[in-house]
Amino acid sequence: MITQNDASTTYDPLNLSLNPVLKSAYLISQNSQDVQIPLDGIYQASSKIYNLMKTKKYSTSNWKKHELHPKTADEKAIDWIFLVDLLNFSFWSDLDKDTDISENQKFSITFKNQQYTGYWSLCAAINRSIEEGIPITTPSFYASETSLSDQVIHHIFRSSSPNSQIPLLKERIECIREAGNVLTTKFDGSFINCVKASNKSCVNLLKIIVDNFPCFRDEIIFLGKKVYLYKRAQILIADIWACFEGKGYGEFKDIDEITMFADYRVPQALHHLGAIKYSDNLIKTLERHELLEYGSRLEVEIRGCSIWAVELLKREIKRITEQENGQDMIPVLNAIVLDFFIWDFAKEHINELGVEFHRTRSIYY
Repeated sequence: MITQNDASTTYDPLNLSLNPVLKSAYLISQNSQDVQIPLDGIYQASSKIYNLMKTKKYSTSNWKKHELHPKTADEKAIDWIFLVDLLNFSFWSDLDKDTDISENQKFSITFKNQQYTGYWSLCAAINRSIEEGIPITTPSFYASETSLSDQVIHHIFRSSSPNSQIPLLKERIECIREAGNVLTTKFDGSFINCVKASNKSCVNLLKIIVDNFPCFRDEIIFLGKKVYLYKRAQILIADIWACFEGKGYGEFKDIDEITMFADYRVPQALHHLGAIKYSDNLIKTLERHELLEYGSRLEVEIRGCSIWAVELLKREIKRITEQENGQDMIPVLNAIVLDFFIWDFAKEHINELGVEFHRTRSIYY
């Protein structure tokens, strides 16, 4: 377990970070009861991740390799990324706990003769609607029900499974309307103007996002203090950075300020890798598929400790990389690249993770 003394003597705990998310994660990790960060686990997980990343030569270019992501880094890609990350939350199925339920009964999207679930179902739904001639990524189009009716939105997210529906559809529609109106009234109809206003600073862009778009405002009271987790706001910035490979609209001079994106699968993978440890009480709670309320102590501990654990993994892997002169194999290493890698790892080893993911219905992740 990393204690206050361990953290302060081994490293500068916050590296003078300007990102409130990292400060919040450190606070949560130092006061967590049911989630701990064992130092030996960090060292072991760092070594394993380092070797895996070397083998796969993992970098920002991997983002475009995903078949549903934009392949051309242009203004249309910015519009696509904004809409996707506006709606990038809560895909897990209530049916997951029922072992007798087949995958065909859960929400999924069929696109180009392939069936997608989870985050990829969102990407597939957006790409399918574009192919059907619906300008779904245009803010002025989706801002108003006059141009884009709720009925058409239901059509866009129609499931391959006739008796299933994407979770929180009503809330997704509310996010679409809210963000569309903000973009058309304050930013001349495009998120690209937010990017330009950031002056190549991801910290500035993060503030622009959470100040102007309430549905990105992932803020919670923990032990009487406000903490900031900002999963979707940060992944929005990260996706732009990755799509443009750190150039053009994706150039941010302070990109290393961004933390990992505290969701469902990355904490599950971190536990599997030994970078975080759950109490017996929490493991039993997860095994019972109990719903953890957004902002509850257990939910905040899982997410906050995951962010801080990835920060520690990043520092240790950087140390190993420098020690072994492995920069050519891992050309870019920050919390974003680590998050992308661990998320992909979780999906590839979904049946081997050994612990249930936590279930929280929320628009924030």
